[in-house]
Amino acid sequence: MTQTVKLNNNVEMPVLGLGVYKISEDEMQQVVTAAIEAGYRSFDTAHFYFNEESLGKAIKNSGVAREDLFITTKLWNDDQGYDNTIKAFNTSLKKLALDYIDLYLIHWPCPDDDRFIESYQAMEALYAEGKIKALGVANFKEHHLERLLSVAKIKPVVNQIEYHPIFNEKALQDFCEARDIHVTAWSPLMRGGELLENSTLQNIALKYNKTVPQVIIRWHIDNGRIVIPKSSHPERIKQNYDVFDFELSTDDLAAIDELNRSERQFKDPDKVNSGDLK
Repeated sequence: MTQTVKLNNNVEMPVLGLGVYKISEDEMQQVVTAAIEAGYRSFDTAHFYFNEESLGKAIKNSGVAREDLFITTKLWNDDQGYDNTIKAFNTSLKKLALDYIDLYLIHWPCPDDDRFIESYQAMEALYAEGKIKALGVANFKEHHLERLLSVAKIKPVVNQIEYHPIFNEKALQDFCEARDIHVTAWSPLMRGGELLENSTLQNIALKYNKTVPQVIIRWHIDNGRIVIPKSSHPERIKQNYDVFDFELSTDDLAAIDELNRSERQFKDPDKVNSGDLK
């Protein structure tokens, strides 16, 4: 495996994985093959990505032993609730053609629906059966986590959140770390390509003879975050993984932190509920 972090239940998770959001069935095999060749062993999908089945086929064809892979998928909003969660998980497991999922996440808290507690309790039951190796959440704010932690028997290992230089969630990361919950950054490079033209990032990249995306990924890793950049281009997949031969200086980390504008590119988790984000 790549460099890993130890989660609070002692499961080892690669610090760098590949997100497969919007990777089509036609692309998946090429994408996974390129990622495996580059060194990736962690893949992040979701029911909502509608590509669990193609990812399952691609990793089966990869020739990599199951125990050397780390597969994450997620419970979609419309499937929340105890019984629905059990059913949705088993559907994902079947589509991925796996015996277990390494990490299963609640995709959004959906606070107005108020079902994330019973959804998590269903996940705890699946964890007890050995079908899930680690439990987590995504897009949870502090108050969502506080409510969950007040009743959870098994602490979530990860909170996967939008996190990039323009939207720095340091306060939420500090909250999670104080409770031994790792933060995973999704959309870590920010969409739209704006950061590629940023002079601060360009100068730092020149200093280390790296690309701007490599510098941003390293910024995440050096700040203790798990990171799951997405790409369908084999060369970019390879470049995004080539980040383990340097570290950013304290000054460079601070300079990237100063780019923060506290601007989300995606919806506020308090405003997402079932039926949204179709």
